[in-house]
Amino acid sequence: MTKIRFSKEEKDLVIQKVQLYFNDELDQKLGQFDAEFLIDFISEQLGSFYYNRGLFDAQAIIQEKVEHIAEAIYELEKPTAFIK
Repeated sequence: MTKIRFSKEEKDLVIQKVQLYFNDELDQKLGQFDAEFLIDFISEQLGSFYYNRGLFDAQAIIQEKVEHIAEAIYELEKPTAFIK
């Protein structure tokens, strides 16, 4: 798996959200540097779990759509004398 990379703007937004969480929920200040290290740690250690779940969910949706398409195609079939 290739490393997931975020733009500077995306990473800055995530860092701000982590800092806000620490401030609001834990009543602790978390500096930019520490927040970035925390984000890097979470990404490296837990990111694959979330990534794989996303792939699993996408695969389930695609499978469901393929089944609907197969059913729709079957409904379009015209009767013939040929036996399947």
